[in-house]
Amino acid sequence: MNTEIIQTLTSTFEASAQQTEGGVEYWLARDIQHLLGYAKWDNFLNVVSKAKTACEVSGRQVPDHFADVGKMVDLGSGSQREVDDIMLTRYACYLIAQNGDPKKQEIAFAQTYFAIQTRRAELIEQRLLEAERVSARHKLSATEKELSTVIYEQTGGDDNFALIRSKGDQALFGKTTQAMKAEWKVPDNRPLADFAPTIILKAKDFATEITIFNAREHGMKSESAISREHTTNNEAVRRTLLERGIRPESLPPAEDVKRLERRLASEEKKSLKNPDGLGSATSE
Repeated sequence: MNTEIIQTLTSTFEASAQQTEGGVEYWLARDIQHLLGYAKWDNFLNVVSKAKTACEVSGRQVPDHFADVGKMVDLGSGSQREVDDIMLTRYACYLIAQNGDPKKQEIAFAQTYFAIQTRRAELIEQRLLEAERVSARHKLSATEKELSTVIYEQTGGDDNFALIRSKGDQALFGKTTQAMKAEWKVPDNRPLADFAPTIILKAKDFATEITIFNAREHGMKSESAISREHTTNNEAVRRTLLERGIRPESLPPAEDVKRLERRLASEEKKSLKNPDGLGSATSE
């Protein structure tokens, strides 16, 4: 396949065929049909059927990736009629390409194109989730610092701040901080939160924010009062998580957030030097 054909197909898939609705990208099957070299709709539907089966086998919901829609087409008389069409996600297009006739140049191109583009999307999603966790960790650190300040301002000291925080852990996990550190294999000199998954970081932050608010609102003047408040709030958050099927102490640990920060910072530097860094990452 020569460079001209590759450039033409790339431009067609990205600019002409790709559409967006509500911020979600999609392709219409009748557009993809011709781009992939299928003259007959029925023949193309056979490929789509195989792709749907592959989607189901992969454990994904078929309707989430293959949505039946209607499409108005022009007739020779100048009138229009509605024909069946299918709204496809990028993943659906990838599966269609994988189940198409590899002897067709267009299919050979699409197999590589959508595999790479799908991988790019996965990498972007992964990095967004990782950045969200780092942000949640920073937010919790700031909130805990504010709680320490509140304790000092209202009680005249914050010597027992670590104890109050550990009581919060006990209430949230149903286990002591040390027990959770042992469970997650956290080094003794590192905070438990550095290895907590995002949902736990946000849960701890929410409980701490409530403690800060109520400590100020009710003018709590003793560390024991603030400690009881913090315990109550973490217990309430734990109940909510349990009701939603999430048991905090049973969650696996996340990657060391410090290591994650270093990797994200390194990747950001590389992306500044190579704006198409994600593309090169797909070859790994």
